[in-house]
Parts: sequence; structure tokens; C-alpha cells
Amino acid sequence: MEANEEVQDPAAAPEAEAPPAPRPKAPPIESRFLFVDVAAMRAKQLRRGALPRLDDSDDNAEVHRPHPHKAERVAMEEVKRCLVLYDVPESTKPGEQ
Repeated sequence: MEANEEVQDPAAAPEAEAPPAPRPKAPPIESRFLFVDVAAMRAKQLRRGALPRLDDSDDNAEVHRPHPHKAERVAMEEVKRCLVLYDVPESTKPGEQ
């Protein structure tokens, strides 16, 4: 190694990392059909390797409950806690294009 090359030690460089911004909350779902669709899509993401969004900080007012392990249950709990953002496409009327 030459004398003019700098050795970078990741621990020596104090970079101030900002804490992650809080995740935006989705509006509550009142339609059970929309709930099922959103939860099914989220369960598919979880089965493909997405990280669950449930953590203990969301349970401030609730009594301790064990976290579900199945992707479908995790997805339903995430949707119930408004942790999953979703878009509802505008419907087109027949004959309009």
C-alpha cells in the first residue's frame, strides 16, 4: 500500500445517520372486500421475502399479544393497524374510454 492512499475505517468515520422517518399511515379500510384484497397482496409480498412491518412500538395501548407467524395473519394485522399503503384505481363506466 502506498503512503498517499487513505485507509477508510467505517467505525472511525462518525457519520450522523438520521433515524428512519416514521412510516405514513394508510386510511382505515371500511370495506371488508378491500381489506381482503389488500391483505392478500401484502401476504404475497411477505411470502416473497418482504420484511414484516409489525413491531412492539405499535402496541402501546394493547395488551401483549404474540405476533402471528403465518404470512396471511401478519398481513391482516398490518392492514388492521393501517401499516399498508394502497391505491384504489378509479373505475371506468362501461362505454367510456
